[in-house]
Amino acid sequence: MLKIRKQLLFLALFSIVGFITLQIPFNKVMGSNVSFTLFDFFGPIAGGFLGPVLGIVSVLGVELFNLFVKQTPLTTGSIIRLFPILFAVLYFALIHKKAAQGKWLLIVPLFCIAAFIAHPIGRQVPYYALMFWLIPVIAYFKKDNLFVKSLGSTFTAHSVGGAAWIWAFNLPASVWNNLIPVVIAERILFAAGIAASYILVKYTLTFLISKKILPKPEFNALF
Repeated sequence: MLKIRKQLLFLALFSIVGFITLQIPFNKVMGSNVSFTLFDFFGPIAGGFLGPVLGIVSVLGVELFNLFVKQTPLTTGSIIRLFPILFAVLYFALIHKKAAQGKWLLIVPLFCIAAFIAHPIGRQVPYYALMFWLIPVIAYFKKDNLFVKSLGSTFTAHSVGGAAWIWAFNLPASVWNNLIPVVIAERILFAAGIAASYILVKYTLTFLISKKILPKPEFNALF
């Protein structure tokens, strides 16, 4: 019972902070009215501290609650926007482990590459998917490096979103070509933000636990 209470406490804590960061826009997704927010920095690390299951529960719960509070219309873009970060959470949670499920996770970006190239427009710009979505696979072999792991996490999310986006909106090849420098700058910044968020949260929680303001967790926390 005590363990469950601690899990619920940290789940609530991450969900509250996540909801706050979700209210701070970062920039717009090209081709839509949907915006990236600071939640894209904070959300993936939930998997590292809460574990894959509670991390996904926290992030998805925050997203759904935000849709309810803001009464956001369920457009194709807003629905697609719900899912990429869940795969970033899963990547961040599992990829640091040497467990077999970390390797299975690499199927996600590889499947997204195949889905992108299977689209008639995607076949015109296959290098877009190959350039970016092989990064999570490569990052797997450098998973002890926080920044590299963060790159893998954010590009996993990018692969899911990109594969869904091309099938949903049929953006022309010229748009994907123009996106290349934007994605490079954007995802490097996202990876830096994820890594910085992880370090900040880790040391903040370590401090609060050392002062007995928060209890020591008994689940997959990385601090």
